[in-house]
Amino acid sequence: EFEIYAAMVPAKEVGGDFYDFFMIDDRHLSIVAADVSGKGIPAALFMVIGKTLIKDHTTPGTDLGEVFTTVNNLLCDANKDGMFITAFEGVLDLDTGELRFVNAGHEIPFICRKGNKFKPYPIKAGFVLAGMEDMKYKSGTVMLEPGDKFFEYTDGVTEATDSSNNLFGMERLEESLGKYSDMTVDEILPLVKKDIDEFVGEEPQFDDITMICLEYKGRK
Repeated sequence: EFEIYAAMVPAKEVGGDFYDFFMIDDRHLSIVAADVSGKGIPAALFMVIGKTLIKDHTTPGTDLGEVFTTVNNLLCDANKDGMFITAFEGVLDLDTGELRFVNAGHEIPFICRKGNKFKPYPIKAGFVLAGMEDMKYKSGTVMLEPGDKFFEYTDGVTEATDSSNNLFGMERLEESLGKYSDMTVDEILPLVKKDIDEFVGEEPQFDDITMICLEYKGRK
């Protein structure tokens, strides 16, 4: 019903980015991409808490806005170091192609309709997780048809910087994805990473780079 591929390249030995994908039941697939503020061990530990809470509270029939509202309050209680998490979660109905999503201060995704090129899909982002108690999050929805692809990432992609302090940016990302739109998900991500590496050159990597790409194929 789907193909999925993900990659994460940490800037240090331990990273604060995370991705996840898991079946909620036999019909619904969840995908998550997130970025914890800070680096090193504290960020990695907070990342584990965030990843676990999101997965534990994503249950069949639960609105994703409610999931993030609950997770946010729990993270606020566990947040001793003043960190926060930007996060995106989508849940794909494998029968219908409906993708429900919630965005907590995270990057906007790209969608590639079958036979076309990747385009940014502007969605309104809520407040970051663990930033303030009692925030309310709202879910949205988009329909995917068989052959459509969905791409999400962290800001380490768009904020990759060359020797002149130019950012890779959204336009270059769209151009890069556009070149590979007709390829499989496991081919797309290494090629986008290659484009980022060529842009950055010899400059050091300052932030974790995480990407996840999904193609919806529909029920057979």
